[in-house]
Amino acid sequence: IQLVESGGGSVQAGGSLRLSCTASGHGFSSYGTGWFRQAPGKEREFVAGIGWTGDNKYYGDSVKGRFTISRDNSKSTAYLQMNSLKPEDTAVYHCGADFTKRYSASSESKDYAYWGQGTQVTVSS
Repeated sequence: IQLVESGGGSVQAGGSLRLSCTASGHGFSSYGTGWFRQAPGKEREFVAGIGWTGDNKYYGDSVKGRFTISRDNSKSTAYLQMNSLKPEDTAVYHCGADFTKRYSASSESKDYAYWGQGTQVTVSS
């Protein structure tokens, strides 16, 4: 499958962005999906994950209460609503397809078989 992220951009601290991850090919809607981010010089960090039904959602500690993950399987698309953005949220955001899980999504990047190219999010103070 192929994943394409969109919705990144530049925003001031306290602002909001909504990222989208649209998949082409088979399987995306039947398995877990995750969002990760990577800042320069840092390891890829788990942001949020969601099972295929949309009922089970998971968040990294640094984004809990500010970010919301969702999905629309009819559109083969997952979303990441990011509110109350902080400068430390600046990174390239990637979505991934976790074909090891259906009702949940891994917080480990090694479990993801497919990745999008990423979308840049820059938060200024």
